[in-house]
Amino acid sequence: MDRTPTPPREASDFEVGAAADRPVEAAGDVAGGVAIETRQLNLWYGDFQALFDVDLRIKQGIITSMIGPSGCGKTTLLRTVNRINERLGYVRTTGAVEVLGRDILAPEVEVVQVRRHVGMVFQRPNPLPLSIRENVLFGYRIHEPAARQASRGELDAVVEDALKTVLLWDGVKDRLNSRATALSLEEQQKLCIARLLPLKPTVLLMDEPCSALDPAGTEAVEELIWGLRGEYTFLMVTHNMAQARRASDECVFMLLGRVIEHARTDEIFVTPRHETTADYIEGRYA
Repeated sequence: MDRTPTPPREASDFEVGAAADRPVEAAGDVAGGVAIETRQLNLWYGDFQALFDVDLRIKQGIITSMIGPSGCGKTTLLRTVNRINERLGYVRTTGAVEVLGRDILAPEVEVVQVRRHVGMVFQRPNPLPLSIRENVLFGYRIHEPAARQASRGELDAVVEDALKTVLLWDGVKDRLNSRATALSLEEQQKLCIARLLPLKPTVLLMDEPCSALDPAGTEAVEELIWGLRGEYTFLMVTHNMAQARRASDECVFMLLGRVIEHARTDEIFVTPRHETTADYIEGRYA
C-alpha cells in the first residue's frame, strides 16, 4: 500500500469552530487536525452502561481502527458519532461529541446535518433495492438542494465521479440501470461507500466493512479505503487483527466500554503500554 496521505479537503460550512489548531495528544502526526473528539462520553441502554468516560481524539485525514472483544462498545461509539443510537428511546448519553470542533449533540444541530458530514458503512452491504445509479443519487437527492434543479447531465456527472472514486465505474458504467442488489458483495460495499460521497462527508465510519467479504474482496476494499485516506477521515471497527495492523495509521483498544489504549498502530501492536492490550492482541484475553 502507498502510505503517502493526500491533503485533507477544504472545510465545509459544518466545520465552523474546527479543531485544526488544537494540540493533538494521540501518537503520530500524520494530519495534525482533530476530526472527532469525545470528552467524558457515557452511554446507557436503559440501565446498562455501555460507554464509560470515553475521551478520544481522532485525527483528520488518517485511518484509525478500533479493536476489542465483542460487546466492548466499539459499534456503540460509532453509532454515537453518527447519532444513530438516539433513535432508540431508551438510550441516554452524557458528555460531549465533537466533529471538527462542532458539538453534534447540541440542541441546534439537526441529525440530517450530522449525517451529511458523518457517513457510515455497515458490516453487511446494504444497497437499496434500486438501480446502481439511483443508489448513488439517493442521499444526494434528499440532502442536497441543488439536486432538485440539476439536469440529467449534471446528475450523471455526480454518479460517474462517485463510482470512479470507489473504482467501480469501469465495471458498471454499461449497466447503471441494473439493480444494485445483483452486484457482488465487494461491489455492493464499494457502492455503499460511493452513495456517501456526493454529500462530500468529512468522516466515514466503518463498522467491520469487510466482515462479509472473501479475502480478495477484503483486499480490494482495504485498498480503496487506504487510497481515500487524506481526503476523508476513517474510523473503522474491526475484529481482524491483521487488518487493523496493515490498514490503519492509529489504533484504539477498547474493553468493557472504556478506551484502554490509543496509539500509532505499529506501536500498539509491537510495544503496547498496557498488559491488557498485549493480552488481547496476542490472543490471551479470556
